[in-house]
Amino acid sequence: MFLSWYAEIYSKNARPFWLTIDIFCETPEVYDSVQASLETRAIGAVFDRPEQAVKRFDLPDLRAIEFSLPRPEIQGSIRDRDMHEASWAALVGQAAKQLGIARSTAYRPVKKTAQT
Repeated sequence: MFLSWYAEIYSKNARPFWLTIDIFCETPEVYDSVQASLETRAIGAVFDRPEQAVKRFDLPDLRAIEFSLPRPEIQGSIRDRDMHEASWAALVGQAAKQLGIARSTAYRPVKKTAQT
């Protein structure tokens, strides 16, 4: 997920019981803005988890913010609709838009180039 303020959001499986959301920012200014604006409780609300269940890691040297939280469903269970948790980044992007962190034109796929 690519946001107009030059931050990329990735979600991934973190073992059978955890989900990780990573937000990578292009510049220190973008990192500072996202870090100050995006609240841990907002991420918890996206996944219907209390703020206390969400672990937040601010990584200024990497210009990244990472959230880890219990998966909505155990990996591989009959109700698990995303085995690798890759689609959850879209929900975080929607939350950023609703919170006014992302602009209305914020969402577009990251395009692969011949160099990537």
